[in-house]
Amino acid sequence: MNTSGLNPFILTLVTFIPAAGALLMLVLPRRDRDIRWVALIISLFVFVLSLHLPVRFDRSQADFQYQINAQWITTPNIHYHLGVDGVSLWLVVLTTFLTPLCVLISWKSVHDRVKEFFILMLILETALIGVFVSLDLFLFYFFWEASLIPMALLIGVYGHERRIYAAVKFFLYTMIASMFMLAAILWLYAKVGSFDFPVIQTALRNGQVPDYFVAAPWLFLGFFIAFAVKVPLFPLHTWLPDAHVEAPTAGSVLLAGVLLKMGTYGMFRFNVGLFPDEAHRNAPWIAVLAIIGIIYGALVAMVQPNLKKLVAYSSVSHLGFVVLGIFSFTPAGMVGAVFVMLAHGVSTGALFMLTGMLHDRRHTYEITEYGGLATPMPVYATFFLFITLASIGLPLMNGFVGEFLVLSGAFQAHAIWGILGATGVIWSACYMLWMYQRVFYGKVTHEVNTTLPDLDGRERAALWPLAAAALVMGVVPMIWTSAIDPTVHNVLTSAANLTAQVVGR
Repeated sequence: MNTSGLNPFILTLVTFIPAAGALLMLVLPRRDRDIRWVALIISLFVFVLSLHLPVRFDRSQADFQYQINAQWITTPNIHYHLGVDGVSLWLVVLTTFLTPLCVLISWKSVHDRVKEFFILMLILETALIGVFVSLDLFLFYFFWEASLIPMALLIGVYGHERRIYAAVKFFLYTMIASMFMLAAILWLYAKVGSFDFPVIQTALRNGQVPDYFVAAPWLFLGFFIAFAVKVPLFPLHTWLPDAHVEAPTAGSVLLAGVLLKMGTYGMFRFNVGLFPDEAHRNAPWIAVLAIIGIIYGALVAMVQPNLKKLVAYSSVSHLGFVVLGIFSFTPAGMVGAVFVMLAHGVSTGALFMLTGMLHDRRHTYEITEYGGLATPMPVYATFFLFITLASIGLPLMNGFVGEFLVLSGAFQAHAIWGILGATGVIWSACYMLWMYQRVFYGKVTHEVNTTLPDLDGRERAALWPLAAAALVMGVVPMIWTSAIDPTVHNVLTSAANLTAQVVGR
């Protein structure tokens, strides 16, 4: 529905202005300084424009808002249908928030093909936003696949030594998994005659889809495989460390901050939204995989000698909390899952920025190459400690709220889930604080580190918004949860009703 007084084209503008900016940059002269400024101005403008969404969002409504629904292609029946609810709303804002910060941190670190780098980044922003606002499954799948191309190119062209291997592995893993989702989408279209998400959802709820009960387990699995690889959920995570380690800093920030959330968002929106009975039926083994991921990711992170790979494995652990919260089917668990998505985007995005800044100075991620950095780089060490505390879930920081809610929901669903999941919080404190101690405390063990420059103004400008967001999210989480709550309750109510109908049949 379009809320009175709101711009019905706001989602179109937020989604496609980055792509339009990329087209503009194509015709601009190849002057690197001008290209950087244009990319920064466009991304900042999109972020400011996206703030219209939460400011004017009706938090008492659980339905999709800012909708625009127009016939795009007659045969097949494809609609240009966009809309956001209390979950996708914040994922859009997270994307627009991180992109200008990625432009800032890439200001000096990208020297070759600068124009192409920022064009790819803006195209990637459009694809990511498109995933979260699409309410037509064809459009959703288009943006889903479109996000692979710029990210693979950012890794393969601008990454480190093994960048081609990492880019190909990332592309093949996610593309092959997406084929299962495409098959499920095409089956639904063949039976319903529409790609439109609300139309398909209504048809399923009303029992109007022939052969649904035979196909439902396979449809659920088709969507789930695509999303589980993207999360990535154990044991489908092996592409992630390579992609993170080899990606340029901005690529790692967007990969961890937004791209992984496409998988958890898909589980929430489609696995639970379209197939709640199957989601309930499969929840036990999915929760087991999530708990294994939480513990396994933390333990593997603890033994990593590479700073960036440590942060990458921490993502496997943190995203396990999100999957556990979604499949707890409790209000606290699902609200917490969405909040962890947002908190992880902020804190882990900042951690990748910080590791990238260190790499720019020393050109290595090996923890043994550091030690005692708090002496030559006190401001950098302070930012790193602040974000580390946010990542491990210190009370009054963003990591605490989401994990507390997820564990509360997990305890309500099955006490053993909550108990095992809670160990992940302990392990995360162990590997993060031990890493911080080895990198920043003690004597400077390598002479070259004594002259490392501290953060400059541009780097501080990129980190301050993330540090502020981590604190505000921890102190005033109601800003976010007040919009998330109605959507979660609507999903749970609809799931309960449809499950009851299935049992009745």
